[in-house]
Amino acid sequence: MSNCTVETSTVETSDGAKLNTRLFRPRESKNEGNDPVVVLVHPYSVLGGCQGLLRGIAAGLAEKGFEAVTFDMRGVGRSTGKASLTGFAEIKDVIAVCKWVSENLATNRILLVGSSAGAPIAGSAVDQIEQVVGYVSLGYPFGMTASILFGRHHKAILQSPKPKLFVMGTQDGFTSVKQLKNKLRSAAGRVETHLIEGVSHFQMEGPAYDTQMELGCPACSVPLV
Repeated sequence: MSNCTVETSTVETSDGAKLNTRLFRPRESKNEGNDPVVVLVHPYSVLGGCQGLLRGIAAGLAEKGFEAVTFDMRGVGRSTGKASLTGFAEIKDVIAVCKWVSENLATNRILLVGSSAGAPIAGSAVDQIEQVVGYVSLGYPFGMTASILFGRHHKAILQSPKPKLFVMGTQDGFTSVKQLKNKLRSAAGRVETHLIEGVSHFQMEGPAYDTQMELGCPACSVPLV
């Protein structure tokens, strides 16, 4: 990570949880005030999800000249509070971090990126944050089993008018390509998909695919935002 610096902060939510947050800054910023800051939401806390899983993506974005933010949701790592099973309490975490970004990084443009269970959580926050101008899902769990936990999040992102990109491996064990396409058929606004051939859900979360995840972020190619 020689081409970026990492700054640690604590962000407090509306209900008092204190979140350990990391800001990845490029050493030489190419941001002229128009590029969004990328806020990344980590996978399911209950199964060991943490901001460290997104470190490679965040560092890669910073090395490309973009500011990126990761954070541990409530009950994870050094963050206080208790993780929830369905991810609804964690929506407050996303809102708090995005508010902190807009206030401290002087930006009114945020790209919200959710990985695995972080995707439905981020999706539920999109329309609650004025500064969010686009959304990226990395392996959204749309499948029937995962929907037992996260199904109530689906409506928020599918009905949002903000531009959306869904990145998924074609061998994702939680969502089939057919299920993804069926869900997105009813989605509002601009919707794009990026399928990675032959890759499973947890493979896509691994460091070997960080570069492809970075390229999936519209901040790098700008079309969505």
